[in-house]
Amino acid sequence: MDTGMAKYLVLIYGDEQEWDSASPAELTAKHAAHEAFAAAAGPAILGGEQLQAASTATTLRTLSGGRAVPIDGPFPESKEVLGGYYVLEAPDLDAAVALAGMLPEIAESGGGVEIRPIVSR
Repeated sequence: MDTGMAKYLVLIYGDEQEWDSASPAELTAKHAAHEAFAAAAGPAILGGEQLQAASTATTLRTLSGGRAVPIDGPFPESKEVLGGYYVLEAPDLDAAVALAGMLPEIAESGGGVEIRPIVSR
């Protein structure tokens, strides 16, 4: 059933050192901000999760011979890492941007949110 709505992947980036050093009060405030986001988005949230530390990632690379080889660590090496995601359903990109604009990681130094349309099938 086509609802006329598009799906968007909202990727949440930030600095793991900053996240790890957050005080209990800062963590409580961030959790409350995500709860406010979830309440505002309601059924537009189709899924989402917080991810474990980037150090737990496994990346697959193709080496000579075309064989995929697992390598410890995230795909890019950078200070900012992917910390979580949401899958949203919204009528258009403007609506997805308005919802994602509520996420607290946008205000963090080194933090940000990437919104990508999901290919419909």
